[in-house]
Amino acid sequence: MNTFPLLLIVLGIFVVAYRYYSALLATRAFMLDDRNITPAHRFKDGHNYVPSPKWVTFGHHFAAIAGAGPLVGPTLAAQFGFAPGLIWLVAGAVLAGAVQDMTVLIGSLRHDGKSLPHIVRHEIGPVTGLLAMIAVLLILIVAMAGLAIIVVNALSQSAWGIFTIGMTIPIAMVMGLWMFRGNRGKVIVLGPSIFGVAALTAALIGGHWIANSAYAHLLLFTGHQIVLLLCAYGFLASVLPIWLLLEPRDYLSTYVKLATLAALVIGVLAVHPNLQFPAFTPYIHGGGPVIPGKLFPFLFVTIACGAISGFHSLVASGTTPKLIDKETDARFIGYGAMLAESLVGVLALIAACSMAPGDYFAINVPPAVFAHLGMHAVNLPEFSREVGEQLAGRTGGAVSLAIGMAQIFRGLPGMKALTGYWYHYAIMFEALFILTTIDAGTRVARYVMQEVMGKIYKPLGRSNWLPSNMLATAIIVVSWGYLIWGGTIATIWPLFGTANQLLASIALATMTTWLVNHRKAVYAWCTLVPALFVLVTTVAAGTLSIENVFWPMAMRPGSELQGWIETSLMAIFIVGAIVIVGSAGVRCIRTLRGVPPPSEGALNEEPGKVALEPAAPYRCC
Repeated sequence: MNTFPLLLIVLGIFVVAYRYYSALLATRAFMLDDRNITPAHRFKDGHNYVPSPKWVTFGHHFAAIAGAGPLVGPTLAAQFGFAPGLIWLVAGAVLAGAVQDMTVLIGSLRHDGKSLPHIVRHEIGPVTGLLAMIAVLLILIVAMAGLAIIVVNALSQSAWGIFTIGMTIPIAMVMGLWMFRGNRGKVIVLGPSIFGVAALTAALIGGHWIANSAYAHLLLFTGHQIVLLLCAYGFLASVLPIWLLLEPRDYLSTYVKLATLAALVIGVLAVHPNLQFPAFTPYIHGGGPVIPGKLFPFLFVTIACGAISGFHSLVASGTTPKLIDKETDARFIGYGAMLAESLVGVLALIAACSMAPGDYFAINVPPAVFAHLGMHAVNLPEFSREVGEQLAGRTGGAVSLAIGMAQIFRGLPGMKALTGYWYHYAIMFEALFILTTIDAGTRVARYVMQEVMGKIYKPLGRSNWLPSNMLATAIIVVSWGYLIWGGTIATIWPLFGTANQLLASIALATMTTWLVNHRKAVYAWCTLVPALFVLVTTVAAGTLSIENVFWPMAMRPGSELQGWIETSLMAIFIVGAIVIVGSAGVRCIRTLRGVPPPSEGALNEEPGKVALEPAAPYRCC
């Protein structure tokens, strides 16, 4: 099948969904009003709460949520054929993922920019809120480990990637000082943006030169050394003022992400490669070499962030609401950024499925397994010569995605000779894509940890107290760093995928409760339907993972401890999600029967809210 009409249809669906469905949520369900004062203005402290321009906040949010999921997930799911992944990426993003991101962001704006557990506590109840806080903290640590280990694998022994990504730190700090301190009382965007793009372009070119110079060995690090570097960066990004490093770096990274995204769209439309994969493969019934399970329910866990991701709800209730300048910006930032990430997933799927199936499986399964599949590599030997690396057996999805991207770019006029360059650029792009979730995720985890510590000793709950910031950050960084140090992608990623989607069901159930509590039950179906679908599919996948993967691991000599830990964590995640979603359902029923919700006192006195009705007639945009 030709990819040209396919991509046009996807883009058209996204435009219509943003134009109408997000408008329904913004104007009818949540009645966004710019007269409502956002937390960024009410609690402005120059450290965590910093009112920022819409595009800067969009850049931070998109960079923070767009991690490994939309790149690796669709690439691995290509095993089932192009149709299942494509349908779930588009339908899931429009009806579930973007809805979750936007509604949680609005819910956090209405709760002083506080975290998802805080919203659960105030909308459902204190006991459920405490359970949600513990669950979110555990899931966040696992999520950070799952995302960071991909960066470790991508940057290990890569001088080009280390140099370019390392240079984004000083470049971002110069941008932050220029943006927020260059002119007191005014945020400067144009000048720092031009500088950042120019400096990053120089770093990209310079990285290629460094990698081929006599100094390359100085930037070659082992996996464990990169873990230590990631922990140090995560600590700094969490503790330093958000305007100094995290926000400008994410904003800068967004230029690379969106530019590459635009280049891929242009490349697909210009080259319009044919999809080499069928719509459905025999592996939908199970037994696949990449994903052993059946299409249902494992497709919905494998493709996470590209369709819906619980991690997004933590960013939407963590750093982003503290930067929102106007309440109506939540629609563009929440719904729009998720559609952009879903487009990344669609392009990753196209890149993977435009490869010859023999090449795809030769990369994504061990050579010993590939030898028994009855397939043969087609273009892989040529690609290996052009990029100067052995590509067969490079499992995990990152390498096959890079080859798929390079294959699209080499189809453009005059680009065939640059295949090796495009491949290494794609690897660096993937690492940069994922790393921006590490800094924001660590800071979000710090906020949640401080809420927990504040219940033990009240000053430790203050997000503007440096000792509390440093202690909470150290606990989080050491926790996810320890998981990476002794773990592998095979042991961490399945746990992360299931926990991530269970968190999404919790977030959607919480916002369903918010709508019911705030007399908007007629719109509760917008969040209730995706919440139940995600919960059912993820619980099914988690249960099968325990039965077929983690429990046998616990019974196998030599892996008992690891198996018991992963079995226990998976069981805790599943039970916790069911209890929290069930509690949300009970709370909704009680509210509909006339029992006042915990948030009743805030219905008429929400901080910063000046009107219960919209200031202007309903409109679509």
